[in-house]
Order: sequence, then structure tokens, then C-alpha cells
Amino acid sequence: MKKTSADVLPAGGGSGNEPLLAVDDLHVEFHTRAGVVRAVNGVSYTVRAGETLAVLGESGSGKSVTAQAIMGILDMPPAVIPKGEIRFKGTDVLKLSERDRTQVRGERIAMIFQDALSALNPVFTVGWQISEMFRVHRGMSKGAAMKKAVELMDRVRIPAAKQRVHDYPHQFSGGMRQRIMIAMSIALDPEVLIADEPTTALDVTVQAQIMELLAELQRESQMGLILITHDLGVVADVADKIAVMYGGRIVENAPVHDIYKAPAHPYTKGLLDSIPRVDQKGQELYAIKGLPPNLLSMPTGCAFHPRCPYRQENCVTDTPPLYEISGTRGSACHYWREVLDGERQ
Repeated sequence: MKKTSADVLPAGGGSGNEPLLAVDDLHVEFHTRAGVVRAVNGVSYTVRAGETLAVLGESGSGKSVTAQAIMGILDMPPAVIPKGEIRFKGTDVLKLSERDRTQVRGERIAMIFQDALSALNPVFTVGWQISEMFRVHRGMSKGAAMKKAVELMDRVRIPAAKQRVHDYPHQFSGGMRQRIMIAMSIALDPEVLIADEPTTALDVTVQAQIMELLAELQRESQMGLILITHDLGVVADVADKIAVMYGGRIVENAPVHDIYKAPAHPYTKGLLDSIPRVDQKGQELYAIKGLPPNLLSMPTGCAFHPRCPYRQENCVTDTPPLYEISGTRGSACHYWREVLDGERQ
């Protein structure tokens, strides 16, 4: 008998205070000829059933590498996970065999990749690619699997799904390709869905449609959703909580409304200030000065200090811990009180 993910991990969603997914003190390094790239440095977060966690930050902050570590799709080597746990329903998936982890990947934890055109195979029809999930994981016949593919395309609102199931990826628009990627990711009813920049390169109208679709699918299944993005404006109406990453660390975490009302880290404040606003029409857009840190040669102390308007001498020498502001909020800034109060140095 074929082994399923139910044989590897307990079935059903998380209950009570138990999270579906818990990332605890995760470290990821890449050993290269140029040196050791410390891409993720002690990341911790949780996701519960029906909850949306938005993970924010500029390119290179460690958002996608953390997601790839959760999925188990990092190339190892050069990637190494020297420390940390990734617990799905209490089981550390890093300790599972590759065979057992394959049963979890895609079936219990699924991922929508950033570039739909690159992620889809150009030489196979979209119906073949969606139906492959059912053939491989459910042992369905080609006919039954293709029928399920049509149902999924209908579910993500692709017009004329029965006719278009035999089309190739290049025959679809960017928004429709992203819907196909979503259909593939939800095919096996995962309990956790990771969406890596799902609205990149889409116009604002299509972005809103994709976000609305993800929210609707989440309501139907109560899956946990991790939304990775660099755009705070995208997550305002869909996230329950936010984790802001910089230099491979979480520098602020909080319920979504707390972040928008009053950020407690200078980097979060900079991201918020850079969002275009209707009431500032004609004014120059704010931009955070400087560049993200070189992960091969991280700054001493706080990684954000070279760009920080709140910088003091101890910021250069002392790495700030994630200070607890409240039971649901933390900030890795020595001067989080001043940031909350808006007292720029």
C-alpha cells in the first residue's frame, strides 16, 4: 500500500492554541567560494488554522529562503540548516526522512511560486500539470485527474475551463497563469499555503483579484496562509499579523493593525512611509536611504544601523534582541519606544 502523509503526520487542523506551523530559531547558511552567506538568522514565527501571516521585507531579507526551508526545496549543499526547528502540527519536519517529507510537501504544506511563467512547464498543457498532482499523490487515472483539473480551474475562476484545460501556459495572461499556480497549490487541500510574492508583475486590478481569491479559498478551507511580499500596501486588508524581516532576522512582529497604526522599528516605519498615498499627490515619494546589507559581511550591532535615522553609538556595537512590547508584539530596536512615539533623532 502506498504511504500517504496521514501516515507521517497527524490528520486534521490545529486546535486550541496549537499552531499548524511553528518555525523556531531557524538558521540557513549558504557555503560558497566567496564565503558563508548567512541568509536566515534565528527566525521564529507561527501560523494557526485560518490565520494569515504576512512576511515583509526587501529582496535579500530572507523571506523566500525561510519559505524554501519550510518546503524542503533548498539545494543542500550549498545550503545548510545548522540550527532550528520547523514543526508542522508538532512534528519537526527537518527530522523526517526525504521520503516522508515528500509526502508532506505539496499535500499538507503547499507553495505558490513567485514567477508563474517560469514555474509552469511550457511544453505541457496546464491541465496535464494540474492533473499530475492527482495522478502522483492520489493514484487517479488520467481521465479522473483531468476532470479534477477542470474543477479546480473553475474554482479559481478561469473562464471556459473545460475548453482551456488543454491550452499551454503561454496562451494565458499573467493573472490567469497565477490562478493556475493557485489551482495547483490547493489541489490536495493543503493545511498551510505559502504564497511567495503572488501579485508581482500584475497590475493593481489583477492584484486585488488574486488577493481576494486567496482570502476566499482560505475561508473555505481554514488553511493557514503565509503571504510573502515586499509591499505593505498589498497585505493591509488580508493579514492577521505581520513579521518584518531585515538582514535574515525578524525585526518586528505584531498584529496587522498595530503595525499600520504605529510601527515600532525604524525599518517598518520606512516601509510604511514609502507607500504612495492619495493625500500626498505630487509630492516626492519617500525612500529608505542606502542599500540592504551584504549577507557575506553583515554590519556589526544592528544590521539596519547604516540606514537608520534613530542610530546611536550602541546600535553600531550591540545587536538588539527582539524586545517584547506586549504579549503579541516585538521589536528588535534599542529605541523602539522613540520609534513608537515618532521621536526621530
